[in-house]
Amino acid sequence: MIPFFAIFLNKYVLIVVLFVIWMLFLDTNSWLIHRELDQEIIELEDNKEYYIKEIIKDQKDIKVLKDSSELEKFAREEYFMKRDNEEIYIIEYEDSILKTKKND
Repeated sequence: MIPFFAIFLNKYVLIVVLFVIWMLFLDTNSWLIHRELDQEIIELEDNKEYYIKEIIKDQKDIKVLKDSSELEKFAREEYFMKRDNEEIYIIEYEDSILKTKKND
């Protein structure tokens, strides 16, 4: 039992152990901080992939909307726009209203 403690009482081993503890947990560039930063990098790369896909999808939509008839169709469906001499009626069925309330 005493030889085991004698190893840790050696000043060189004690200095190395303190150094390792300091570098892993207490330093400003510690292993814990690097692990958090690595996780953040992974999240940011996932976000980058998502936004690249969204940009490609939006570019396709922009190409489609360059046609005036497609642009008018989009405005009517998404923003309920109308011509001056038209009336628009939005019909909601009871089952669609219940579904949206359940989702909230």
